[in-house]
Amino acid sequence: MSETVVPRPAPVILSGRAAEEVKKILTTQSIPEGYGLRVGVRGGGCSGMSYILGFDKLREHDLTFDYEGISLYIDKRHGLYLMGTTIDYHVGLNARGFTFNNPNATQTCGCGSSFAA
Repeated sequence: MSETVVPRPAPVILSGRAAEEVKKILTTQSIPEGYGLRVGVRGGGCSGMSYILGFDKLREHDLTFDYEGISLYIDKRHGLYLMGTTIDYHVGLNARGFTFNNPNATQTCGCGSSFAA
């Protein structure tokens, strides 16, 4: 499958902390060659949709973006829901992990991984 590299900004932004954590995972875990960071959405969750974040291979409907040396794979059908989303990484007393700040979300739930648009 040929890769579609889009020379425009990605619809999502990784904060500096998130980019550092992704690069750390890429160097310390056994992520297969050719896998990129998949960012997407799927139906479900408390508010109707939930986020997808993980390493995956390129799929048929994906657009590929290079973000500071990180290959982002985003299904072009998900771009509308993700446009302008910032992914951050937090380490705190109560929680540790990636968070999503989505300006398109009309409703979010307490867990932070589910939204309505």
